[in-house]
Amino acid sequence: MSKELLEALNLLEKEKSISKDTLLEAIENSLLQACKNHFGKCDNVHVHIDKDTCDFELYAEKEVVNDVQDNVVQISLEKAREINKRYQIGDLARVDIKSKEFGRIATQNAKNVILQKIREEERRSLYNEYYQKEKDIVTGVVQRYFGRNISINLGRVDAVLNENEQVKGEVYNPTDHIKVYILEVKDTTKGPKILVSRTHPDLVKRLFELEVEEIQKGIVEIKAISREAGSRTKMAVASNDPNVDPVGACVGMNGARVNAVVAELKGEKIDIINWNENPALLIENALSPAKVICVSTDEDEKNAQVIVPDYQLSLAIGKEGQNARLAARLTGYKIDIKSESQARELGLFEELGYDAEYEGYDEYEEAEEEETVDSASEETIDVEE
Repeated sequence: MSKELLEALNLLEKEKSISKDTLLEAIENSLLQACKNHFGKCDNVHVHIDKDTCDFELYAEKEVVNDVQDNVVQISLEKAREINKRYQIGDLARVDIKSKEFGRIATQNAKNVILQKIREEERRSLYNEYYQKEKDIVTGVVQRYFGRNISINLGRVDAVLNENEQVKGEVYNPTDHIKVYILEVKDTTKGPKILVSRTHPDLVKRLFELEVEEIQKGIVEIKAISREAGSRTKMAVASNDPNVDPVGACVGMNGARVNAVVAELKGEKIDIINWNENPALLIENALSPAKVICVSTDEDEKNAQVIVPDYQLSLAIGKEGQNARLAARLTGYKIDIKSESQARELGLFEELGYDAEYEGYDEYEEAEEEETVDSASEETIDVEE
């Protein structure tokens, strides 16, 4: 029996990550509980289990007396000397308890104590395992829809992908393997409740950390990221090594690295820009791919005035203001974008100390004739973070 118990404990420890010591402690407690149910008390009962062999000793210490008043805690001198002839009145005799003599109810209660402990330890083990993965990404398998939410199997436990954490337009089918970002792990009486996301900006960040070796080594650092899930992401990166181009490292050979991330995000566009401590230069980079004539910033108010060539205005603003909106979130600045023509009319060049007679943008005027720009509806825009 001890050998079978040892094998069972080793199997539980391996498959469910439950400590054998914890299970042995649970068995000790269950035996004490069984004694209490059988005898009515267990204050004088002791259990010792050998951790290596699982052999156990169960005994009660009873006081040796002439006249027994309580069989549970006392023993007569005659019976005590049947155990050991050296016992005297007042000694504590060690009396072995045969667990096989326990009644059915006491045995069932002991079994329940062990099973309850196993469930508690399994729940605690699962919680600790996934709590360590909070704010990280894992690969899961789509199980089923319940309402508009989705159950995602993460291996040993299921997670919940709520409707508001799903990317609009993405279709998830049962058995699909997808990467998800663990938002929160809650400890409940029914086990850990895990909430995951496909829309969180850090999902993109973690994907790049997996793909880009330079990020893993700390050579390239992701400084800021803004995202509109399913549509576009802007990410600012910097290098701690002057010989390493951070943007090139993230893009990879022939775009292999960024394409792997784009594929996982089902075609979401990703703009990777160079980080700059100068907010004006950072804003200029963030508005990429649009070209910028000048940027003026107020670091106290976190405001920025941006002037772009007339024919670049729509590109700077983006469809429905997306490009400017993502740039504002990325930089933390409220961005006011105006066209070159409007800036000249308002005298902004002189106000900003810029050369009003600047003639370096003749090529923009030529390009403007070739492109159609809805300047009437998108002449200027204010974008807040």
